[in-house]
Amino acid sequence: MAPREPLLTPVPIAELRPTQMTVGYREVEEKRRRWRSHDADKKAAFLGSHMIPVLLGPKKRYYVIDHHHLARALQEEGVESVLVTVVADLHKLEKDAFWTVADHKSWVHPYNADGVRVGFDDVPKRIAELTDDPFRSLAGELRRAGGFAKDTTPFSEFLWADFLRRNLKRKAIERDFTASLESALSLAKSPDAGYLPGWCGPLDG
Repeated sequence: MAPREPLLTPVPIAELRPTQMTVGYREVEEKRRRWRSHDADKKAAFLGSHMIPVLLGPKKRYYVIDHHHLARALQEEGVESVLVTVVADLHKLEKDAFWTVADHKSWVHPYNADGVRVGFDDVPKRIAELTDDPFRSLAGELRRAGGFAKDTTPFSEFLWADFLRRNLKRKAIERDFTASLESALSLAKSPDAGYLPGWCGPLDG
């Protein structure tokens, strides 16, 4: 299958629309830190090779379907535009039909910071309006720590975040992230997490 051609004209991050409600602010901060560690040449190469996948939606607006954390981090670091890859052209659809298609294709994740599904009208209109979900940050760190494997399941880290939300307290994460990560690592190996994408806990003999 031929790769989709990226748009060679950069798109302002301020014009990109999210397809989810939240990001993990701690995760965003980590991406900002990594960005700041690059020199100018490396930053240019990074921007040239990291395309943001989007849907072309109603009124020809660009809807981000992955790399929300990266887009937010780059915006906070003062990067104005990014290259995008159009995964699907749905600009001829009415708004309701667009969201229905996006929902069925798992291109949208309309769940708030409490893990509750909301209406599509509640999805933020700007990357800068994404709110914080500490459990999403914890899930990202859990994956990096080997708690689960990277998986192609859409929004897999949000599924892990929701599992952690049901087993840990938000205040505990905000008070002591390292201790919460230790708890998350134990939970990740339990049979209770066996239904989750990328689970690599012990299997019964």
